[in-house]
Amino acid sequence: MTDDDQTAPAPLDRLVWPRRTERLSLRRVTMADEAAIWEYRRLDEVSRWGSWLPTDRADWHEILGRRLRDQLVIELDGRVVGDLMVRVEDAWAQREVAEDAKDQQAELGWTIHPEVAGQGYATEAVREVLRMCFEDLGVRRVVAEAFADNTPSVRLAERVGMRREHHAVADALHRDLGWVDSVGYALLAQEWAARA
Repeated sequence: MTDDDQTAPAPLDRLVWPRRTERLSLRRVTMADEAAIWEYRRLDEVSRWGSWLPTDRADWHEILGRRLRDQLVIELDGRVVGDLMVRVEDAWAQREVAEDAKDQQAELGWTIHPEVAGQGYATEAVREVLRMCFEDLGVRRVVAEAFADNTPSVRLAERVGMRREHHAVADALHRDLGWVDSVGYALLAQEWAARA
């Protein structure tokens, strides 16, 4: 499925929103969140490791509009302080068993406003999203990818208990750094259940 396919029902539509953690509220993103997310997504320290860099506010509007089905916002006391991607997808499978692999994997992505970084909010939000993926959406595997030098993201994946599955050498093209290494993390439903 592409970012442009907004017509298919989203797995996140099946859930009740918002979701609450000890300090945060997670909910589906709307276009009304555009300015709040733009406030931190446009910062160099945030956009450096993102998969896209908006050229201007109009470009940002278009990008956000294409990502509504899989995006959540993180709110702290009613203020948007981060966002999460939760993209439920089919696991890889042979044709004969492809139906059994439908919606069995979720890819996560996360961004936190630098003003609140280092206070455990991203960890709290990602742990809730992992719980939601396994317990509410019923996926069997959650994955996350990052540039290997994106230390905060790598540490977060490890802090929430995701296992590093690969370190690929010079496989990802960064807009400023050229070809760089990437890392991939994953967690299985049975690993999550064993920890719980």
